[in-house]
Amino acid sequence: MTGLRRLKDHSGLSLRQLAERTGYSAKSWERYLSGRTLPPREAVEALARAGDEDPTRLLALHEVAAEAWDNRPHPETPPPRGPYEILPAGPSPSLSPSPSLSPSPSLSRSLRIALAAGAVTLVLALTSTVLLALRLNEASAPPPTATAPAPVPSPPAYTCRIERIDGRWQAGLSHVDEELLAYGDAGPDVAEAQCLLRRAGVSPGGVDGLFGPLTRGAVKSLQKRAGLVVDGLVGPLTWKELRG
Repeated sequence: MTGLRRLKDHSGLSLRQLAERTGYSAKSWERYLSGRTLPPREAVEALARAGDEDPTRLLALHEVAAEAWDNRPHPETPPPRGPYEILPAGPSPSLSPSPSLSPSPSLSRSLRIALAAGAVTLVLALTSTVLLALRLNEASAPPPTATAPAPVPSPPAYTCRIERIDGRWQAGLSHVDEELLAYGDAGPDVAEAQCLLRRAGVSPGGVDGLFGPLTRGAVKSLQKRAGLVVDGLVGPLTWKELRG
C-alpha cells in the first residue's frame, strides 16, 4: 500500500477530506493505508481522482497486490519439513537424506508464495523510488528539510442565514444563480448551494464548501424531485429550483 500512502500524502488531504471526496469512510481509509485490509478497485480509482493521478498504474499494482493477498500463507499452516532427518543416536551419528528428496507440495506452495510476496515488495519499492525521483525533479522548491510539516488547513466554516429576498431564497454566502458547480469544486458558491439544499429538504452533509459525494447525491435527489435532468451538476435550472 506504499503507492496509496504516497499519493494520499502528496494530495494533502486528511482522512476526513478523503472520505468526503471518495465516498469511503475515514476508518476504511485508515485500514487501507495501513495495509490491514486490501482496498477495492473502486476505492483505488477514487483515490487517484482525488489526487489528480492516472489510475492505470495504481490499478496495475492493485492487481499484483490482490494476487499476493489471496496467496498469503495461513497462520495455522505448519512449517515444511526439510529433506534431511537426524538419525537416532548410535555408534556413528550422522545426517542422512530422507527416502524422498523431492520437495513436498506444502514446501513448493510456500516457496511460490514467498517468491510472489518478494516480487510484489520489489515492484512496490521500485515504483516508490521512481515516483519520488519524478516528484523531486518537478518540484521547484528546495528539498525538504527536517522541519515538521505544516498542518493541513481545515476547510472554512460557513453559516447559513436563510431568508427570502425579492421572492428568492438566499443563504447570505453567494448571490450566483447561473454559475456551474460540479464534483470537486469548492468555495462559498458551493456552500450557498449546500445551505439551499438543506432548506429544500435534501441533506448534502456538512456545509463545508466542498462539492463531494454527499453534495452530489443531494443535488441528484433535488433534480429528480423537480423533474430536471439528473446529472449532479448545479446549473441555471438547478439554481432556479434552489432559489425558488
